[in-house]
Parts: sequence; C-alpha cells; structure tokens
Amino acid sequence: MAATALAARLATKGLGKAYRHNGGRLDALLGLDLAVRVSEFVGLIGPSGCGKSTLLNILAGLDAPTEGEILLDGRPVDSTLGRVAYMPQKDLLLPWRTVLDNVTLGLEIAGVPSAERAAAALARLEAFGLAEFAGSYPAALSGGMRQRAAFLRTMLLDRPVLLLDEPFSSLDALTRAEMQEWLLGVWESARPSVLMVTHDVDEAILLSDRVYVLTPRPGRVALEVVVDLPRPRHYTQVTEPEFVRLKRQALSALIEPGRADGANGGWSRQAGVR
Repeated sequence: MAATALAARLATKGLGKAYRHNGGRLDALLGLDLAVRVSEFVGLIGPSGCGKSTLLNILAGLDAPTEGEILLDGRPVDSTLGRVAYMPQKDLLLPWRTVLDNVTLGLEIAGVPSAERAAAALARLEAFGLAEFAGSYPAALSGGMRQRAAFLRTMLLDRPVLLLDEPFSSLDALTRAEMQEWLLGVWESARPSVLMVTHDVDEAILLSDRVYVLTPRPGRVALEVVVDLPRPRHYTQVTEPEFVRLKRQALSALIEPGRADGANGGWSRQAGVR
C-alpha cells in the first residue's frame, strides 16, 4: 500500500537489543516502538548509555536487533542496509579526496558512473555553501563546512530516510546555531524523513515535528513530545513561552524518568497535543 502523508516511512515494533555481559544478559534496548512518517523530522533524546547510537546502528542495518521488527513503508524488513542513509557523529571526510570526491563517495560505492555522480553533486554544492570548495581538501574547510559536506554526501544517496547521529555536537555554539538554521532550510526544501539523535533538548525541539525521549538503559520510549510550533523556525524561538513549555516537558522525562517510565514495565505518553 502506498505511503500517505501520515504513514510511517520507518517504524519499529517491540525492538530490543541485548548483549552478553559478565556471563549475563544486558539489555540496551527493550520494547522500543517509534515511527518516522513521510516527510517528518523526528528528534531522539535520552540519557547517556540509553541505546540511542545502538538504535541508529540497527536502523541503518549495521547491527541486528535481538527481538522486534523494523518496518519500511509498513512492511517488515530483514535489514535496512543500503535502504536508508546514515550520517554518523564524525564527518569521516577522507583527507586525500577533494570535497567533490568526498560528497560523491556513497554514489561511487553504489556504482553510479563518474559523470553522473559529479553532475548530481555539482547541482547541489551551492545550496550547501560549498560551490567554491569543490576542488578543495577537507583540511581547508571549517567545522560547519565539513558537516555540510558530510550531510550532502548523505543526501546524495537519495534514500527515503535519513539517520543523523548528533551531527552538530562537535561545533561551537554559534556555528551550531547557524547549522541548525541551515539544516532547517535544507529540510524544508527537500522534506526527507529524518530521525536525528541529539543530546541538546533545544536542538531537538527547534528542528523536529516530534521528539522521542528515551528512558535510561534499557532504552524505551518514556515520552513523545509533539512540537506544534509553526514553521519556518528560527533559533531565537528558544526563549518563547511555547518553546519553553515543550522543553520543560522533555526535560521532566529526562530528569525524572520514573514518572514517565512507571513501575508497570514502562509506558508511553504523548505531550504537546491540545
């Protein structure tokens, strides 16, 4: 069945991941249910060690769950490898390749002919602020430019879902704010389905349509915050009353996880819906 505007592009059902640890079982994720709808930007926050990066590795097809299902467009899949695009924390630009060669690396691995992948990249370099640096090497780029190059490499794969793992965590505060606003503009123009992990609650609310808050390990959904702030957005909105209200809700689940997780094995509640 074709996906609709409200359909889940990517979803998990009862997802769990366990490891052997000191002769026993260590659950990193347990009973995790979440969804990213078509053209939706979803944020994911949670305490350190709650399994956020583990989840992205599973959703990217780099690791396998112990239990549960992953669904693409409503259909269970054995693996998402090659079917979603994944941008890790570090930009992983190869220092011996130019910007153009770096951003087309994924297309090269996929077997796209040289002329075709160069044309695809050159058509978008200006929108990513990199047109003048196509022939430059990563050492010549600022931190923000390196992240834009890494994001372009991810976008050029043209996958239905983008997984972003704290893409701006290494940047200074001013550059980070600039990159958040830039990402909002890029997303508004292309509207891919995005799941982004971040430790920054402000960033999650500013960028997202919905934000999932995970519990401490084993990670599961403690709270789902619906961000009904109008778009386009600007980072100066972080001081507005409605933004502060949503932030308070998310922080309450992070700081007092027992209130959202409950004593009955965990439950999920939704916030921000009137």
